[in-house]
Amino acid sequence: MTFRQRWMLAIRPKTLPAAVGPVLMGCGLAATLEKFNWGAALAALFGAVMIQIGTNLVNDVVDYSKGADTDERLGPVRATQSGLLSPRQVWTGAALSFGLAVLAGIFLTWVAGWPVVAIGLASILAGVAYSAGPYPLASIGLGDLFVMVFFGFMAVCGTVFVVSGEVPEAAWWAGAAVGALAVNILGVNNIRDIKADRQANRRNIPVVFGRKAAEIEFGLMLVLAFIVPVLLVARHLTSWTVLFVFLSFPLGVKLLNRLRSGLEGLPLNPILGETAQLVFWYSVLFAFGMLLSLLLYGSKLSPPSESPPYQTSAAHILYA
Repeated sequence: MTFRQRWMLAIRPKTLPAAVGPVLMGCGLAATLEKFNWGAALAALFGAVMIQIGTNLVNDVVDYSKGADTDERLGPVRATQSGLLSPRQVWTGAALSFGLAVLAGIFLTWVAGWPVVAIGLASILAGVAYSAGPYPLASIGLGDLFVMVFFGFMAVCGTVFVVSGEVPEAAWWAGAAVGALAVNILGVNNIRDIKADRQANRRNIPVVFGRKAAEIEFGLMLVLAFIVPVLLVARHLTSWTVLFVFLSFPLGVKLLNRLRSGLEGLPLNPILGETAQLVFWYSVLFAFGMLLSLLLYGSKLSPPSESPPYQTSAAHILYA
């Protein structure tokens, strides 16, 4: 493999939609507010991708050092375990990724203030603590909570905050929705690796409660994700255009049915990749719905009750 191919293997580009999607969703929400800062939007996207890459690299090298990754692993080949990259190289790559995320955070702190420092530090520390440390989150049953918080609430609400300076109620609901779909990525991964995780003494839903419980969780997270846009419309927190997310619903149902068919091991890898794609397409459709709402009704997330909502011009999205 070439040098570039080795690093692409370690970076795991197929996981990046889970980082990009929530930021796009947050940008879509921010576009319907009074202010949209393009520089902050790009910095938030860059920072999210760098933190995801850093987290992947730490996971790669730490799992190898703990003996969790062996020649019998069912997932994609790991760069450290296969000898394609040395542990020192991977640690250096992780440090560089987190360092670039810090640079993006410095700019965002200048734009949005000190809360960005707390968000950034928490995200980086959690990215390391997911795999490393005496009590790694992925091994003590906190992986699902980590994903919901950082790929859901933190990613969406943090993006809306740095881009627009506000965090409307709709952002919290949106964070729960995309966070739920991100949890399903981890769920499929844990079902695939259930035997290896038991041998490594990891605690997660399929290991502790069995595969059936993990399948139920997948279904519940799917329901949560698609109930949220209906609630947003019912509570007059946004317009009907957010319901475009339902174009991705058939993919979610298809994935649930395939997961429940009893597939094990390697055949679950395509489902894992498509679950990450679901996060991305759901987020894109959500953002599209927000932009369409902006074009139809103008700006500002407010109840479309007796008076026409979104009173100001769509030109606000051009603010930089």
